Amino acid sequence: MKMFGRMMSCCVALLLTFSSVSAVRRKLNSITDLRSVGFGQFVPVQSLRLLHWFANEIDINGDISLTFDPNSFDYGSHHYRNDEQLLEPLPRGYQYYSLGNIHQQGSLRLPHHITVFQSEYEDGNRARIIIRVWEPNHGWRTSQIIDRVYITQHYETSEHRGTEYDPLHTYRVTTNLLRALRRFSLDPNNLVMPLRDNFESSADDSQLSEESNTWGYVACLGLLLLIVMQENHSSHNRRQNDWFTWVGYSICLIFIILFFVVVFGLLYLENSPKY
Repeated sequence: MKMFGRMMSCCVALLLTFSSVSAVRRKLNSITDLRSVGFGQFVPVQSLRLLHWFANEIDINGDISLTFDPNSFDYGSHHYRNDEQLLEPLPRGYQYYSLGNIHQQGSLRLPHHITVFQSEYEDGNRARIIIRVWEPNHGWRTSQIIDRVYITQHYETSEHRGTEYDPLHTYRVTTNLLRALRRFSLDPNNLVMPLRDNFESSADDSQLSEESNTWGYVACLGLLLLIVMQENHSSHNRRQNDWFTWVGYSICLIFIILFFVVVFGLLYLENSPKY
């Protein structure tokens, strides 16, 4: 019986470790990664808009530095307690913050193209950015350092999960991707045609002209969304990523089945007649 108890404890611990490691599905390191996050899907448009804004709001000089105080609810910010254990436990001196709630005090500082888009939809205020900030003195200081960035979103209201975040739409964002997104800045001198060529977009000149007329001063953001959502030569990479995702899920399912086979086998042996 003691052996059975020890095996059960080990299996439970292994399952908890597996679930905690896989809470954040993957890192997004490039524009290409935004185009394929599994099963042929791209990062949701709400998250793309919010991430584009964030990348162009922060300072990146080796470290990622905040340019505002998240304790003052700037840009719809507030402490994130990680109650659902979506992310790793906080090391000492660090704090999580969530950004992007358009109904939060201070959200008026978010740009118009973010708030209008998210308010147009009944379920539109779901996208969030979570940052992990180093706060050794537990207070605001100039150029506060961010060491991790995530994009996530709340569950749909129809799922009745309250304010929990959906782990299947939670991704860690690398500094490389943030730098790439900064190239799509809203600087009026930033031209969409060179960006198209640099990122190997298949959009032709007429599409670029249409994007510029439609998006106006945020034409570079429009081009970014076009690049992420359009079908092109990366479809093969998407299928390959989907294959690896399926393999991962299959391994997880096999592991769970084996776990229950072992448990029921041990229970049977414990309760079988002794001769």
